[in-house]
Amino acid sequence: MPKPKTKPKAAPAPTRGAPYHVGANYFIRSVTMYYTGRLIAVTEHELVLESASWIASTGRFADAFKQGAFDEVEPFPDGEVIIGRGAIVDACQWPRELPRTQE
Repeated sequence: MPKPKTKPKAAPAPTRGAPYHVGANYFIRSVTMYYTGRLIAVTEHELVLESASWIASTGRFADAFKQGAFDEVEPFPDGEVIIGRGAIVDACQWPRELPRTQE
């Protein structure tokens, strides 16, 4: 009996149904680092941020979110920062001004 032919699977739509909100500020935890920034694009494999900073130390995590301040902030130069979505552990909107001052 011949095997039935199967159709190739279509690639998933890059951002369709993604929970991210372009234009919102985010706090993102990757497998090795923390970032903040304004989300300007979502692609199939990356998030693109502007006004981004690497958060070298959050201090007490819950307190950082309550108070809106981190122990150590390292701003990226102005422009786009691209983060691979495969490295993201979690992300949440940051409802405050983005940290852009080295502290």
